[in-house]
Amino acid sequence: MTVPGSGWPGDPVAPGVPVPVAARGAAGVARLAARASLPELDARVSVCRACPRLVDWREQVAREKRAAYAGEDYWGRPVPGFGDPHARVLVMGLAPAAHGANRTGRVFTGDRSGDWLFASLHRVGLASRPTSTHAGDGLELRSTRVVAAVRCAPPDNKPTTEERDTCAPWVERELRLLLPTLRVVVCLGGFGWDAALRSLERAGVAVPRPRPRFGHGAEVVLGELTLLGCYHPSQQNTFTGRLTEPMLDAVLGRAAGLADLGSL
Repeated sequence: MTVPGSGWPGDPVAPGVPVPVAARGAAGVARLAARASLPELDARVSVCRACPRLVDWREQVAREKRAAYAGEDYWGRPVPGFGDPHARVLVMGLAPAAHGANRTGRVFTGDRSGDWLFASLHRVGLASRPTSTHAGDGLELRSTRVVAAVRCAPPDNKPTTEERDTCAPWVERELRLLLPTLRVVVCLGGFGWDAALRSLERAGVAVPRPRPRFGHGAEVVLGELTLLGCYHPSQQNTFTGRLTEPMLDAVLGRAAGLADLGSL
């Protein structure tokens, strides 16, 4: 495991940003997220220790490792957002995968879900390459940013309600910083959909009541912003055919079109 500025390949923490104080509870997350710039936010996210169960799990995974990655160093910390700081498209997932982003240090990188997501982003013109293998692989996103609603890998990929709420100020602050340029939010799964609606509402965006329901292809206009629903590209969905490549491309292509983004 590493700390910001340690020379980790593709370190998501911007050079020159001081090593921040770690948040150690919900109040600490709220205090440290408030008024942070995006580089400061990424740095503060990356050292957060607010949820004991998640800290224990992510670090246990990083120590014990999966046999296939036994020779690799694991990131083993919370995972900041990745992509354009002036994004017009935001893709929101659930949480880092234990042996994906918790290993590589970059959201959706190094796991099957990320393989599907970045390949599709490339096909619709929002990513410079179709693969995302490690944080220093040169991948760039075009006017797009990818985040997770919960920033630490949870056991069984299931954060608790308390963990979700403790982590929420990180997402809310990130959305506030992106809102001046943001035009589309793509929500991967119902968890991402609910997190996006809650965070947008707290960031000052008018959300209708009752809140719109999630569905694949669901589309909700919130002023100048459009919310799109998409099944999560988890193996549970892709292996069963519930989500196909054309279905994923259709949603991400719609996002690119709504954001007035052409091909790379």
